[in-house]
Amino acid sequence: MIKMLVINGSPRKGGNTETVLDAFIEGAQEAGADVEKIRLVEIDHKNCRGCNACHKTGICIIKDELTPVFDKLLTADILVLASPIYSMTVTAEMKSFIDRGQFLWAQKFFTKTLSFSEEHLAKHTGVFFATSGQSMRSIFDSAFPVVRVFFNDAGFSYTENVLFPGMDKHGGVKGWPESLVEARERGKEIVKKMDMKLKA
Repeated sequence: MIKMLVINGSPRKGGNTETVLDAFIEGAQEAGADVEKIRLVEIDHKNCRGCNACHKTGICIIKDELTPVFDKLLTADILVLASPIYSMTVTAEMKSFIDRGQFLWAQKFFTKTLSFSEEHLAKHTGVFFATSGQSMRSIFDSAFPVVRVFFNDAGFSYTENVLFPGMDKHGGVKGWPESLVEARERGKEIVKKMDMKLKA
């Protein structure tokens, strides 16, 4: 069964992001995926200290509730990073999570203990799922490189964006029921693509 790990960086429970995200998850489950959603705001964890200890050992010295999340991440076929856009990029919760992944970068480039083959990358998909209040064309642009670097470090090919701009003009997801339909269909579509890759 395809394993999908969803990291929700929204601080709001039941807000626009989580509502359309749950529709996406329902679609993924309908397509046969085993999905786990983690809400970062509910996890007791610390921010990266910038101590660079992982540059020597490849291991983060911080041990908290976020530590096992990284273990789960490395066993997933599809990784979804979900966040509303705050101040033109991902939320503080999501950025904190990404910063804590510095040890993965250290394993790749300092300790040389982590590498991903082309075959691995072809069968591990990274998905950026985001909403925004505004609808300007550049609204997601500052977030793309932030999530890209994490997907690269964690061994996922960043090939999918699921974006819902302009929530404000719709009055939120309640005034935009089509967003739920689209999210559900994208969930199905991405899982079906992965199923084809794994069977190839």
